[in-house]
Amino acid sequence: MATKSPATRIEPKRRAADLAYDRIEALISKLQIAPGSTVVESEIVELTQLGRTPVREALMRMAAIDLIVQQPRRGLSVSSIDVVDHLDLIETRRALERLIAASSARRANAAQRKELVRCAEKMLKAGAAGNLDQYMAADQELDRVNHAACGNRSAVKAVVPLIVQCRRFWYRYQAEGEISEGARFHMLLAEAIASGDAAQAADGAGQLMDYLERFARKVINL
Repeated sequence: MATKSPATRIEPKRRAADLAYDRIEALISKLQIAPGSTVVESEIVELTQLGRTPVREALMRMAAIDLIVQQPRRGLSVSSIDVVDHLDLIETRRALERLIAASSARRANAAQRKELVRCAEKMLKAGAAGNLDQYMAADQELDRVNHAACGNRSAVKAVVPLIVQCRRFWYRYQAEGEISEGARFHMLLAEAIASGDAAQAADGAGQLMDYLERFARKVINL
């Protein structure tokens, strides 16, 4: 009787609502659905090519993290980007990212440590080419590996909405940012986690947040 190769891995089928969430979040992050614009469910269904039920569930999840605003008699709209409030967001994210990085340094397996560095290398390559979409895609890959490695679901659940807001902020003000520098700080973080040194990993996360804070302050002072 034939057996499956150990290398064969069947990816779990994702829920339609999760697919809808990812597709809508990408549209919002990349400003294809602009801040402050009205969200029309039928249009989102057409854009995502998914049904009304998963789209509605995804929109409600986004409302819970303030990416979507629900107003009486006015329906749904995309939340605005508040530059000043963004500094508070980074301050909160800093504490969570330091915790996650330290946990990953202690708990990541060998494959995850290699994958973190590989993702950071992809970010460096995208940064050198000035390709923001590839940079963000590699950034999301790095986050997924880091979050899986850390083993702290509560911290991950808290930080993900903040990361989404930071991603949207980047797309809105990308002309003021230097993604090559951002890639460098992600590499420092990845290498610190890969080293297994929890204190160094926390410091790496802190340096990355310092960079994001400098970027936000530059935008504020425009």
